[in-house]
Amino acid sequence: MIIGAGIAGASIAWHLTELGIRDVILLERDSAQGKGSTGKSMGGVRAQFATPVNIRMSMYSIPFYGTFEEHVGSYCGYRPHGYLFCATSEQHMQYLSTNLQRQQALGLEQAGLVGRREIEQMVPLWRTDDVVGGSFCPTDGFVDPHSVMSGFTDAALSRGVRLVRGAEATGVAEGMVKTMAGDFSAPRIVIASGAWSRSVAALAGAALPVTPLRRMLVPTEPFDGIPERCPMTIDMSTGFHFRPEGRGLLMAWNDPDETPGFKTAVDPSFVEKILTRAVERVPAFETLEVNPKRAWAGLYEVSPDHHAILGQSAEHHWLYYATGFSGHGVMHAPATGKILADLLTSGSTDLIDPEILSVRRFAEGREIHETAVL
Repeated sequence: MIIGAGIAGASIAWHLTELGIRDVILLERDSAQGKGSTGKSMGGVRAQFATPVNIRMSMYSIPFYGTFEEHVGSYCGYRPHGYLFCATSEQHMQYLSTNLQRQQALGLEQAGLVGRREIEQMVPLWRTDDVVGGSFCPTDGFVDPHSVMSGFTDAALSRGVRLVRGAEATGVAEGMVKTMAGDFSAPRIVIASGAWSRSVAALAGAALPVTPLRRMLVPTEPFDGIPERCPMTIDMSTGFHFRPEGRGLLMAWNDPDETPGFKTAVDPSFVEKILTRAVERVPAFETLEVNPKRAWAGLYEVSPDHHAILGQSAEHHWLYYATGFSGHGVMHAPATGKILADLLTSGSTDLIDPEILSVRRFAEGREIHETAVL
């Protein structure tokens, strides 16, 4: 049984059916899927991470998205426009170079360092007077999170998986989940409840260090001047980044003043903050038209080291986690599905060392901090 039918839960259900497990129940607390973090995501997928485990998860997930229709039978909206990290200091370049060595050692041959001229060619309006270089991976890009979730779900349902909506969990015990839609039994229970995972784990008397943190996204009105295949472009000096979205752009920025909590309304001051940083890097954005009412906010479920928490709980052998993605849930959903399906059926997986992402790492002092967080 899986508590949470967003993109992670749906991927787990589908991967279980790939292993021949069809007696699976997906519990969704809302009347429709995707109302949590999945539906609020920017949809970016990248392999340009700083830690081997995140790189490995991306190297499974991104090729999976590239052949999603072949695997799952539906559209996922994968667009390999790339991720472009723009450095404004030699310290940034050293950081990118160190990460690149790690990525290439794990087989990511497509990623590479780029110079100022290459950046100007990819993003002509980008101000480059202080840019010293960057890194780019052409297989990074974007997907449509809702299409991914729906694709996994529909394929899983066609194989016998059951989806129950309006089933908010009210109690979790061995073999049983009590919900607003009735009680359901299963020998193993997976919590894939995003930012709400901590409170669901608490129903089972388990401690889960996951904290909700708001992230706001600002779409623009149609804008000319950015190439159709513009990559996700990141200003390493501020963290401001954007990508194409329809005829306009989708802008994001990690506000360092943001505080944890279940805040899902857009702070009106955020639009002015992000536009200030946008214009600083792309002066032509001064003419960008933005309707603040179209901006939205979603929740990251943040773990203490910004890595996912996958696998068995510390308290119960029957309880498993798929949460704590810290903004990487969409891009790592295929890998998450495989890892959890493997662990649930055989107790091991060949994709990663499962102990690395076990919740036990926090009590045992084995945190692995990811620094490439957007």
